[in-house]
Amino acid sequence: MKIAIFSDLYTPGGATGGIVSSIRAQKTELENLGHEVTVFCPGLTTDEQNVFLVPTFMRPKVNGAMMARGPKTVAAYIREHFPDFSKFDIVHVNYEASCSIAGIFLAHEFNLPLAQTMHGREDMAIAVNVPKGARAITSTGLEQIHRHYLPHEIKVKTDDYQAPNYARARMWQLMINHAECADTIIVPSGHFGQKLEHYGVNKPVVVVPNGLPTEFTKPDFATRKYQDGDVLKMLWNSRVSSEKRFMPFLHALHKLKRPYMLYVYGDGNDLKKAQNYAKKYALKVKFFGAKPREVIIERMRSCHLSICASYNFDTQGMVLIEAEATGLPVLLCDPELARDLPRDGYLLTDGPSVDAIAKTLNDFQPANIERMSKIMLEHRGETAQSTQIGKLLGAYKLAIKNHKKMRPQSGREAEF
Repeated sequence: MKIAIFSDLYTPGGATGGIVSSIRAQKTELENLGHEVTVFCPGLTTDEQNVFLVPTFMRPKVNGAMMARGPKTVAAYIREHFPDFSKFDIVHVNYEASCSIAGIFLAHEFNLPLAQTMHGREDMAIAVNVPKGARAITSTGLEQIHRHYLPHEIKVKTDDYQAPNYARARMWQLMINHAECADTIIVPSGHFGQKLEHYGVNKPVVVVPNGLPTEFTKPDFATRKYQDGDVLKMLWNSRVSSEKRFMPFLHALHKLKRPYMLYVYGDGNDLKKAQNYAKKYALKVKFFGAKPREVIIERMRSCHLSICASYNFDTQGMVLIEAEATGLPVLLCDPELARDLPRDGYLLTDGPSVDAIAKTLNDFQPANIERMSKIMLEHRGETAQSTQIGKLLGAYKLAIKNHKKMRPQSGREAEF
């Protein structure tokens, strides 16, 4: 097949972040199977094969991600350079911003089957990153911009489930209506799919878990062993940000009674705050910034525990998959994320509080590290993208089968 992948989050030439890593692994595996893949994304330069950069604003945005120009500009630029866009067999969109909206425009215009992966919880991104007094106006503005481009026929009202206030309901409305533009909706986990269905998606939802390139699942990793009195070596391998709840984890470290060391790989909007806090309280933390996965995987060999403090935000973290692939037990705060890991391969806190995290770290039995590590290693083969690619191709085939002609969204193609 000839596949066009659109994403507003894709770092040409390097893997940064879970969405980027997931798309890159899918691209590689699809190409290994003989499919032709072209990724359309924002960026300024790239040497990566079959990656096409769309018109992009010069300034980096949140977490260093580049932002594509308006959907109309992006779509026109692609039409100019791909006059035979109809050659693609399917369009696969991976986000809800400008480049991805342009992908929807082009799929509809050329009457191509459209698959949409819903990766993230935009409602929670608003809830944790925007000051309380500005959440309603921010979410309203984003939802109004989005409906300027794409129809919003499904309305989402506040409830006691995942939309407890106006701001989060507006973001669910944005996500649901964006997903409804596709012939098939792809999600990385069943629990996220259930939430989308709760808020009204009508299109088929297919679970395709994230995966790692096969080469990252082949090296031998030893079973981790930890004895009482040893330094507990922990790894943080994700954004140092509010939504990932890095600061609550640092506060828990302040209560930790065991000797420990925390290695932090990643950057984000809480990095400076975290560095200052760690310095102020003399915490045993080393910050390395964003590094290639190869460097992080090597560090995993010497660690006892991977940390995922996220709560009601991640749909399926690549951090969990990398830990499973290397036999590294995980500390979790969110029981829904535990569903994505082998049973008994993790420590689960009794809630997301600082005290609950500290209690779990202080109270677990040292022998559990070896037991959990063995369980993770037994299941490591499941983390390879090669084991998931059949599900992705199945989602593509379903989109092609269910595809019906859609009207182009002309008239909605104003600029941001």
